[in-house]
Amino acid sequence: MMSEWYGMGFTGFLLMALVLSTAIALIVIAVRDAGGRPESDSVSLHQSPSDVLKARYARGEIGRDEFEQMRRDLVA
Repeated sequence: MMSEWYGMGFTGFLLMALVLSTAIALIVIAVRDAGGRPESDSVSLHQSPSDVLKARYARGEIGRDEFEQMRRDLVA
């Protein structure tokens, strides 16, 4: 009975293929996520506080009054 994959039968073969493909998919996902891709919104170490403030205002994270107050605080 060598044609039945050493006694596993077709169902056993499908189960083994499912487990193996799931393990490979999890490894691929883990490696891809561990790549340490920088986020587009992350603050660069080379940006000045004023540049960060301007970027937050441009993205709409803070309003005009808050922007002006923070800008005055940075200048002082």
